[in-house]
Amino acid sequence: MEALPDSREVLERIRARKKELGRELLILTHHYQRKDIVALGDFLGDSFELSRKGAADRDCRYIVFCGVHFMAESSAILARSHQTVQIPCLEAGCWMAGMADAFSLERAFEEIISVAGDGSTVPIVYMNSDASIKAFCGCRGGTVCTSSNAPAAMRRGFETASKILFVPDRHLGQNTGLRLGLRPEEMIVWDPAQPLGGNDAESVRKARLILWNGYCLVHTRFEVEHMREARVRFPEARIVVHPECTREVVALADAVGSTGFIVNYVKKAPPGSTVVVGTEINLVHRLALEYPDRKVLDLRSSLCPNMFRINPGNLLHTMEHIGEYNVVTVPEATRADARLALDRMLALPS
Repeated sequence: MEALPDSREVLERIRARKKELGRELLILTHHYQRKDIVALGDFLGDSFELSRKGAADRDCRYIVFCGVHFMAESSAILARSHQTVQIPCLEAGCWMAGMADAFSLERAFEEIISVAGDGSTVPIVYMNSDASIKAFCGCRGGTVCTSSNAPAAMRRGFETASKILFVPDRHLGQNTGLRLGLRPEEMIVWDPAQPLGGNDAESVRKARLILWNGYCLVHTRFEVEHMREARVRFPEARIVVHPECTREVVALADAVGSTGFIVNYVKKAPPGSTVVVGTEINLVHRLALEYPDRKVLDLRSSLCPNMFRINPGNLLHTMEHIGEYNVVTVPEATRADARLALDRMLALPS
């Protein structure tokens, strides 16, 4: 990629190219992107919301997804046949998504049913997963979920099976299970590197919720001591955190919810109030700028370096090689099965 002289020229060239492509181009930006990328986007939101925006736009031919790779894959799964999905940086992956692979998941599923019996278990896969994981889920009667509809997905799962294998985020799974009234002893963690996930057969048989041992490095940086420090420093503050945080952190928060929930929570906070936010730092900084009449503070500075890989330079390179550079594709068989899981999610009660 050519070296670009300065940021002002880069931004000017991006705007010019965007104007040239007009309605054929759609730039989707995730909430965790840096503010200069957000300013260039057509839509801002979470991963699934953005994927649906792209697929719903009939005029758009090129979708440039400013997020991490699994998000661009989801967009490619939902995209129309005439649409091409690109990502400015292929190396913008997701650590959590990388903690599960289709081979390990299939082996785990077979181990579980060998102990618990056929039909005993249904997989539920968090949106933060690769297309092959979503496809595995789709062809085994499972559904995808987001952090906001995970409870509905679990309720539906328990209508069809006695157990749920939740992949890949153990903390979102555990927090959701507790919210639905499951007892801690009804949940076990599955370590794919260990026989039976590190559990004995009786524990697997008794478990209702089996949690894949994955986690988000951004949200597990928040610890109980940070919550206690915030209470001491800002006793008047309300603290809101993401459900990918640990159970202990969630238990000490005033509110817990998805990225979209956090955005609305800050938006609805009364002027003059203090809100401490436990999520990715780019979003917290942007909320603080957007609502200067209230104090918006980070629980702790926690950056997603993979989101930060997207920058104006590689966005420009993508736009100047539209339809050609870093195109994200999903094999048709994988796409069809993954689409099944996504469609089941769309059918969940709101």
